[in-house]
Amino acid sequence: MNSRSRPNHERDEHAPVSPARRLALGVLRRVDDGAYADRALHAEATRSRILPRDRQQAQRLAYGAVQMRRLLDWLIDGAADRPERIEPGVRNVLRIGVYEIVFSDGTHDSAAVDQAVSMAYALPGPRGRGPARAGLVNAVLRRAAAEGPQRIAALGPNDVALRTSFPDWIAAGLVASLGATDAEAVMRAANESSESAIRWNTLMGPREAVESELPAWHGDALLPEAMVLESPFALEDSDAFAAGRVMAQSRASMIPARAVMPRAGERILDMCAAPGAKATQLAALADGGAEIVAVELHSARAAVLREVADRMGARITVIEGDAREVDIPGGPFDAVLVDAPCTGTGVLSSRPDARWRRREEALAPLVEIQMGLLARALTVVKPGGRVVYSTCSLLRVENEDVVRASGADVDDLTQEFPGMPSPDLPGTLRLQPHVQGTDGFFVARLIGR
Repeated sequence: MNSRSRPNHERDEHAPVSPARRLALGVLRRVDDGAYADRALHAEATRSRILPRDRQQAQRLAYGAVQMRRLLDWLIDGAADRPERIEPGVRNVLRIGVYEIVFSDGTHDSAAVDQAVSMAYALPGPRGRGPARAGLVNAVLRRAAAEGPQRIAALGPNDVALRTSFPDWIAAGLVASLGATDAEAVMRAANESSESAIRWNTLMGPREAVESELPAWHGDALLPEAMVLESPFALEDSDAFAAGRVMAQSRASMIPARAVMPRAGERILDMCAAPGAKATQLAALADGGAEIVAVELHSARAAVLREVADRMGARITVIEGDAREVDIPGGPFDAVLVDAPCTGTGVLSSRPDARWRRREEALAPLVEIQMGLLARALTVVKPGGRVVYSTCSLLRVENEDVVRASGADVDDLTQEFPGMPSPDLPGTLRLQPHVQGTDGFFVARLIGR
């Protein structure tokens, strides 16, 4: 929060809107229409051909305004005389403006208000609405700048969901799973930028072949294929990406395939495989010598999986269908990976709109699917084989409770991956963003019956 001088604008003229703010407003408009924030950003950036530095600012503003929507709306409603009458387009302008004023440490309040007023003028609609919209934005932002920080500071310990801008049910689930202190730390971390990590694909040549294209990076002692980039990089525009030498993948997401321990000559099954990060990692860890069978429910995602496998030089047999019941030839398998569909509560920093898309009523059916997938995995793995169950959720009901319900024996992972044990189920792993600095994940390895 900043304490810069308060804006004081009573003006009719308006300055040009910066490309970054114009793009950010376009992203918020698309998200309102149902688009995913990352896809909306890509579409708006492609259409506007914006400079990289402006795109970076636009992403910060758009993602921040989406993530902090609950808190921003609370501040806006408290600063407006008749909040119920604020038009959707004007509210998005206000969200960007309040986000800049309250959370940005690089923009002067007066500049943020200037730009918001100009955006309000530029909104489509009757020409005569411009001055009224601009006046409303100016008044609300001046009041939010004056009172917002104090209002937030006055929130109590029971207001953690509002303070971190989370739906109540997710906040309550995280508190029940992690305890109040870690839950709030996880939610705060979800409002920060996620790590920019890639996986070097060992099937497509030495690491030196990709290093010359990348910005400065650092590695991970447990994950030799991991490279954490220390500055922004347009990965998908690079030659290394086109040639399949690298893939965007968080360090946490690399652990499940490592826990599988794939070896040349083995049959490995990936039951929820698209878009293919872990399936291609399995192939790479076995030096291309394992038989990898990958199942994907949706045809379009299965097509993406095939394309990814081809680009990354991984030999993978793709089967379309529900992994709980589809015929899977080639078994029994030496090892099975179940990276189950989940609420994604561990990856909310990289998916800014996800917290608002999830619904509490969908949780119980999701857990039923997770249990069904794990039960099927235990029927198609060899006796004594490895079954790795993972999610990118931090809710205990999707993780430790599912493993316990399977009745299978847990194989201890904590010696191979120290410093990340789950306190709720010995031998399993729980990664938390504020502790490990990567995505939140749960990983368990079970022994086939």
